[in-house]
Amino acid sequence: QVRLVESGGGLAQPGESLSLSCEASTSILSLYVMSWYRQAPGKERELVASLFTRGPRTYADSLRGRFTISRDDALNTVYLKMSNLEPGDTAAYYCNAKRYSGTQLEEFWGQGTQVTVSS
Repeated sequence: QVRLVESGGGLAQPGESLSLSCEASTSILSLYVMSWYRQAPGKERELVASLFTRGPRTYADSLRGRFTISRDDALNTVYLKMSNLEPGDTAAYYCNAKRYSGTQLEEFWGQGTQVTVSS
């Protein structure tokens, strides 16, 4: 089991920046990929960004350029820097991790952190 704990959400005004953190209970180097998802009220959960342990960073096309995913291996933490926030970014943001156990791909979720963008 991998436990993921998010932090850093809160209230921001349009145009401001926020950074989210996701600390894993295991070495993130042992994981296949870590991602951020978000879910706005009444909408489906959507993929925001992914960071493959031995691969590229990928972003939702609509968020490329404003959101940046990064990691600190020593702290087992993945970050999401969100810039130039818009009201449409209001959502619960969830950290997700996947790892292979043999040929099985296991998936783990954090509890989520709320981001509200409003003037």
